[in-house]
Amino acid sequence: MSEPTEGSVAPQAEQPVGESATSAQPASTSAGASDPNAERDAAHSTASDLVAELTAERDRLRDQLLRTSADFDNFRKRTRRDLEEAERRGSEEVLRQILPVIDNLERAVEAARTAPDARAVAEGVQMVLRMFEETARGLGLVRVRAVGERFDPAMHDALQQVETDEQPPGTVLAEIEAGYQFGGRLLRAARVVVARPRRATDGPRGEDAAAGGDPPTQVN
Repeated sequence: MSEPTEGSVAPQAEQPVGESATSAQPASTSAGASDPNAERDAAHSTASDLVAELTAERDRLRDQLLRTSADFDNFRKRTRRDLEEAERRGSEEVLRQILPVIDNLERAVEAARTAPDARAVAEGVQMVLRMFEETARGLGLVRVRAVGERFDPAMHDALQQVETDEQPPGTVLAEIEAGYQFGGRLLRAARVVVARPRRATDGPRGEDAAAGGDPPTQVN
């Protein structure tokens, strides 16, 4: 039997195949196994964290909703107070401008008690009326045009119709009560008398008038 020379590799002892497979199998089995208790604890911890996050988010949204509701309620109250204050100031301004008219009316009443001439009293009242009309126009009050105008059901309220040939049918002949507009809106319609065509008769106009004719038609 020859001895191994320098540089050659000594042959290793052969091991049985069965022993190698058997010794390696327990290591792989222990590496692939998992602990059921550990997995359950991990899942429970994850669910608890999720519930805690959702609870915190719910509380945050509820607090935000409560604050928003309180802010809106305060805004609504503040808006109502501002509107009431604006309305009060507007009424004060109107009354302030009407006070001189009231003062002049009181002076006219005092003058009427001692005035020897009724004409002077009438002139004084007329002057106060003109002053009131100027004040009303300054506040935006506009009188509805009536006499001589074509009857407009949106602006006029016909209380009476009178037969006449002097004016075209539908013309306003007289104003019983003035109408007014404010800010482009009708406050009160003018109550008027409206012309209508005269009815045809067999006799002369004079005989019809002497007989009394038909009474004016009332329109409600």
